[in-house]
Amino acid sequence: MALYFDVLVIGSGLAGQAAAIRLAEFCKVGLISKRTLDDSASARAQGGIAAVLDSKDSVEDHIRDTFIAGAHLNDPAATRFVVENGKRAIDWLIEQGVKFSRDEAGYHLTREGGHSARRVIHVADATGFAVQETLTNIVRQHPNITVLEHHIAIDLITGEKLGLAENRCHGAYALDNAKGEVVTIGAPHTLIATGGAGKVYLYTTSPDTSSGDGIAMAWRAGCRVANMEFIQFHPTCLYHPQAKSFLISEAVRGEGGLLKLPDGTRFMPEHDARAELAPRDVVARAIDFEMKKRGLDCVYLDISHKPAEFLREHFPNILARCSELGIDITRDPIPVVPAAHYTCGGIVTDLHARTDIPGLYAAGEASCTGLHGANRLASNSLLECLVFAEAAVNDILAQPKRERPTLPEWDESRVSDPDEEIVIAHNWEELRRFMWDYVGIVRTTKRLQRAQHRIRLLEKEIHDYYANFRVSHDLIELRNLVVTADLIVRCALKRRESRGLHFSRDYPDMLKKAKNTVLRKQARDRSRD
Repeated sequence: MALYFDVLVIGSGLAGQAAAIRLAEFCKVGLISKRTLDDSASARAQGGIAAVLDSKDSVEDHIRDTFIAGAHLNDPAATRFVVENGKRAIDWLIEQGVKFSRDEAGYHLTREGGHSARRVIHVADATGFAVQETLTNIVRQHPNITVLEHHIAIDLITGEKLGLAENRCHGAYALDNAKGEVVTIGAPHTLIATGGAGKVYLYTTSPDTSSGDGIAMAWRAGCRVANMEFIQFHPTCLYHPQAKSFLISEAVRGEGGLLKLPDGTRFMPEHDARAELAPRDVVARAIDFEMKKRGLDCVYLDISHKPAEFLREHFPNILARCSELGIDITRDPIPVVPAAHYTCGGIVTDLHARTDIPGLYAAGEASCTGLHGANRLASNSLLECLVFAEAAVNDILAQPKRERPTLPEWDESRVSDPDEEIVIAHNWEELRRFMWDYVGIVRTTKRLQRAQHRIRLLEKEIHDYYANFRVSHDLIELRNLVVTADLIVRCALKRRESRGLHFSRDYPDMLKKAKNTVLRKQARDRSRD
C-alpha cells in the first residue's frame, strides 16, 4: 500500500525538521529519516549560526564577509536574502525553545574564521545538537507529522516516469530498512533536505548518512546541479585513531587557537595575513602544504594559553572528547588534519527553494542556492537551512491544492536477492580512496581524469548490480555516491581556474569573471540511470 501526505520531507536535519514543523500547522507531513531523527550533519555542527544580532555589526558587513570567503562567486540576491532573514530565523529557534549561550550582556556571540565581527550565536560548542534536540522533541509530538525513521529514499516519482504530460514530482520510493520492503510515498510537494556528500571521501567530518542521496536523485530526475567541485575541507579534524570524524570547531581558532608545527612554530602567518582567522579553504591548503612539505601526519591546534575555566565554559564537549583520548587541551596542543566537510554545490534552486521540477524543493546542504559561492563562510550553513526551509514552506502553502495521481508500486518482479554483497563494500572503499587521492584539496587535470575513468568502470558495475538484484541500504548509498562523485569530477574538469575550494595546479590563477559550473542532463546520462 502507498502512503500519501500533503508534503513529503526527505531528510531530518535542521532544514527538514524546521520545514516539517512549520508545515505541520497547516497540513499533513511525512518526514523520512535515514536513521533516527537525531542522527544528522546538523546535529554535529559545533560552532553556531551566523546572523547580524549586534548593533556594532551590519547586514552589509555579513554580506561582504560571505562574498570574500566565497571568492565572489556568491549570488548577490541569495546572499542578501539569507543574511537579511538571519535575525528572524534565530528568533524562531528561540521561540521553539533553543537555549543559546548567554553572558552578562545578553546572548554570547563568538567569532569564526572569515568573519569581521562577532556574530555567531551558539550553545557552548554543541549548537547543532542543542537545536536538533529541541526540534526533534517538537517533531515527535506533533500529530500532523508522520516520522518514518530508518527509511532511505531510492528515487523520486515524476510525471515523466509515470508517462504523464506534466513532469511534476509526485513523491518518492523509499526502502524501509526495518522490514526490507520498498514503500511508495505520494505527495504533491516534496522537499529534499538530505544533506551533503562527505562520505564520497575517505576522510570526512560528515556522518555516515551524508552520501549525496538527494543530489543524486534530483539529478536522475532531471534537475540541474551546480558547483559540485567546491568541497570544503575542514582544516581541523581531530587526528587520533579512535576519534572517528570528530571536529575541532572553527570557534577554537576564533577564540585564539594557534596552528603550530610539531616543534611549536606557528605557520599560518606565512600563508595569509589573517593567519588562523583566514577562511577555511586558505587554512586547509596551508595545512595540506605544510604536511606534504615536511612529511607530517598532522599539525597542532593550541589553545592551552587560554584559562582552563574559559575552555571548560566555551568548549566543554571538545575538552571532554579530547580528555577521553588522553589529550588535555588546557595543557596540550590538539593534533588535527583537514577532512572533507561541506558540499558547497548541489541542486540548483531559486529564492523559493524551488528546483527545475514543479513540486520539488531543496533546502540545506543538498541545494545550491548561490549563498556559498566557491567556499562556505563558517556558520552560514545552519542559517541557510533555516531561511530556505521557511522559503520552501511559504511557497508550498501558497500553491493551489492538487489531485494526486495513482502511483505504481515498486516493481521487484525481475530481480533476485544479491549473491555477493562484498562487491558493494569493495566498490565503496575504492571510490572513497581514489576520490581522496585524486579529487582532494589540491587537484590536477590528470588526477581528475584518472578519477573519472575509475568512476565510469564503477558506474557500469553498479548499474548491472542495481538492475539485477533487490535494493539494499548499502547499494542505494553506493549508487548515489558514484553519481555524486561523477558530478564533482565533471564540475572540477570544467573549471579552468583556481577559485575558493577548487585549487588546480594546472590552472593556478583565478579568472577575472566568476562563473558557476552548471550541469544539465544529457542523453548519455539518462541511459546510465
